[in-house]
Amino acid sequence: MAVVVSVPHEGVPGQDTIAARRGDLVRFRQEFYGSLTARADALFELTDAVLCADGPVRSVVDLSLVAEHRRGHGAMYDALGHGGVEPEWLRRSLASLPLPRATDGRRIVLAVDVSPWLRSDAPTSAERLFCHVYGRGKGQAQMIPGWPYSFVAALEPGRTSWTAVLDAVRLGPADDATAVTAAQLRAVVERLVEAQHWRAGDPDILIVADAGYDIPRLAFVHQRAAAEPTPARVVVPGLAVRYRRAVRSRAATRPPGRRPRPRRHA
Repeated sequence: MAVVVSVPHEGVPGQDTIAARRGDLVRFRQEFYGSLTARADALFELTDAVLCADGPVRSVVDLSLVAEHRRGHGAMYDALGHGGVEPEWLRRSLASLPLPRATDGRRIVLAVDVSPWLRSDAPTSAERLFCHVYGRGKGQAQMIPGWPYSFVAALEPGRTSWTAVLDAVRLGPADDATAVTAAQLRAVVERLVEAQHWRAGDPDILIVADAGYDIPRLAFVHQRAAAEPTPARVVVPGLAVRYRRAVRSRAATRPPGRRPRPRRHA
């Protein structure tokens, strides 16, 4: 029921709303099953087992004991080793779901950030990077080997931790994080426009990022690679960059007879 209630993100849950959300969930499960290109049944049941487990998944083989996984552990390992998924199909399915809106009910707010999957105990895993991890105290940050992933999610309004994850890309050792993020954001916005979540006349899509991103270069890389402007605007603390507009604007004119602001320091 918690998953059913969280799929659409709008309105007060009632009988009709819950029925509509259940329909959205059924449709997404059908799309997810269609994106599995090999060992679809085993991978689908393995996904259900991960979602329905009583607690954190600490061992893959333990998932074969969950009621939702009706196959043996041999089929599970075979699905992990020889299964396949079409990521673009899954990305389009996620973009077609109902999205949360801002408090005005119209604007879409996206957030982009990098989160690592720490793999310090997997020395044979390829393309690991040193990921920055904050410690519990001041000056106790660590660099731990792992895989950094760039996530794009649609934010809910108000005080809530629910987000609608729309895309995830793993950053490799030779990748330019700014170029990868710019391409990822443009692809997400294009899928949202294709799914008719944004139409001409709607407010621009806000993309929230922290100060760790090189926002001017991000806008430049996006604009240079884009064939046409996108309805997206990047927002960080103290800075906003609109993709289709220039960063520098003309200074406001001072009314006649008005003295300038006094100097703060002599």
